[in-house]
Amino acid sequence: MRLAFVLVAAALVATSFALISGNPKRAISKVNSRGCYVRNEVFRNSSRAQFITQPRPHDRLSLGSLPDSWDWRNVNGTNFLSPTRNQHIPVYCGSCWAHGSTSALADRINIMRKGAFPGVTLSVQNVLACGDAGSCHGGDDVPVYAYAHDVGIPDETCNQYKAADEECSDMSKCYTCTTFGKCEPVKKYKVWKVGDYGSISGEHEMKAEIYARGPISCGIHADDALENYSGGIFSEFTVFPMVNHIISIVGWGEEKGQKYWIGRNSWGEPWGEQGFFRIVVGSRFYNLAVETECAFAVPLPE
Repeated sequence: MRLAFVLVAAALVATSFALISGNPKRAISKVNSRGCYVRNEVFRNSSRAQFITQPRPHDRLSLGSLPDSWDWRNVNGTNFLSPTRNQHIPVYCGSCWAHGSTSALADRINIMRKGAFPGVTLSVQNVLACGDAGSCHGGDDVPVYAYAHDVGIPDETCNQYKAADEECSDMSKCYTCTTFGKCEPVKKYKVWKVGDYGSISGEHEMKAEIYARGPISCGIHADDALENYSGGIFSEFTVFPMVNHIISIVGWGEEKGQKYWIGRNSWGEPWGEQGFFRIVVGSRFYNLAVETECAFAVPLPE
């Protein structure tokens, strides 16, 4: 028992050292091999950690005023969500931080555009290369929103996902190939930018933000039980949940008196409920701490 405590303590110290360094490429989770979320404390304590110019939804919407269920996959018969993705193909890559954030942001762009054709899917590979928010060894979702605020993120067709780290260059920003063996940067391309962005937590803030403006990215403690999830409302008692993975929350509901969040993972459509999952609302000890570290960004009009 004492040895187990020492091993856990050592792992936590190693992880804490990496987090304090503020370098996502060095900070690979020592607690869980699935870990792809690395909280960048240097960034989080800087002036770039948020950009807020207007009241947030939870400032004007009470928890009691929100509906009992809400699902951006089906709002009056319309699905506003971008496609479900798999961060682990064509090879393994710990880029959940980029998938969860860009998926939630793409959803919000589709909502802002009222579901107009064509639907938007943002380039995760562009973010991996140029977002300065992490790598295939882990990263942080909030710096992705800062990158979208300062620079903007192009469509997936500018640089499709390779599940690999790249140096930032004109080619990794946006490129195309004109014939066999001949590829070159695209000079003019559209980017999507955001205005306000920041962090939220807890049922009230999360529901108000999702209802008013769209899906959000959230941290979660990914463990064996979550990896093996195949359906239903997930609930697992965990004494010491530690956020090591980023997903997006797209809505909530209730079944037989049990409230749940609707989450989208980035482990592909075969996982869970066609890439989605449901997890209980409430105590962090039963929902893998999914309500403790969430973030949002507000897309700017075209």
